Amino acid sequence: MIDTPDFHPDLRRQQAWLPRGLGRSWLLPLLRGVFGLSAALVRREQVTLASCSVYLNRPASPPEGTQAALLWIHGGGLIMGDARQDDAFLQHIADEHGILVASVQHRLAPKHPFPAPLDDCEQALRWLAGQADVDSKRIAVGGSSAGAGLAAALCQRVRNTDVHPAFQLLVYPMLDDRSASGSAPEDAMHRVWDRRSNTLGWDSYLKGHDRTNLPAHAVPGRTEDLAGLPPAWIGVGTFDLFHDEDVDYARRLREAGVSVQLEVIEGAYHGFDAMDAKAPVSRAFRASQIAALAKHLRAEPEG
Repeated sequence: MIDTPDFHPDLRRQQAWLPRGLGRSWLLPLLRGVFGLSAALVRREQVTLASCSVYLNRPASPPEGTQAALLWIHGGGLIMGDARQDDAFLQHIADEHGILVASVQHRLAPKHPFPAPLDDCEQALRWLAGQADVDSKRIAVGGSSAGAGLAAALCQRVRNTDVHPAFQLLVYPMLDDRSASGSAPEDAMHRVWDRRSNTLGWDSYLKGHDRTNLPAHAVPGRTEDLAGLPPAWIGVGTFDLFHDEDVDYARRLREAGVSVQLEVIEGAYHGFDAMDAKAPVSRAFRASQIAALAKHLRAEPEG
């Protein structure tokens, strides 16, 4: 008899009521409505740009002079979500380390497929880098799930331009459309986002594009040359659909000479730190993210 791997002890109770996948076309209108309603309760400074907007989480005690910043990109499989859905976490980062956080409200697929969402993220990054109170040399780009995938793609897109992120924070990133196909024994352990969800997300985002000849940065996991990218923190659970592609991306970054901190959580499902935020394993996972941000955005010593 083959032993079946079990969920992390901190997550066993919560996972029991979670669905396998939220990415269903018939469910999208309801989920978008829920995201919109809950986000509307969050009151943050909003800046309107040409094709998108950003919501700002400012530190309660801003540092003197210029400050480090984080451009955050929300999750939602490229087809749902809201820039304010991670507000409590982002405000904690802002207050704890004196970092200005700008969360981008990018356009969503399938109405706005690639490159529209990525264009919005680059627009927001350039806006952030141009702010007088921001140290443009200390800007991190990060996100969770699809947002982390967009963050990775954004870092690839701007690496040979005049904007240079100092760090990329990739929380269980959605990196490779090829993960939507096939099957594996651990598929039964997936929660929140499964292969069927992934198919909907990538099909929506890549609508109108030939998968055999994709434009650069459309799918960050397909990019062969990873040299010159910013240092990265990558975190994922072993029961996450994205586990294999995330671990492989970390390996390839290292082989390209990029510094990577990889956190793999045994028995954790996709989005576990958001779904069960009070669990000790979730707290530790987020603490690791914040510590990595602080390390890479620390002010350069004088002299």
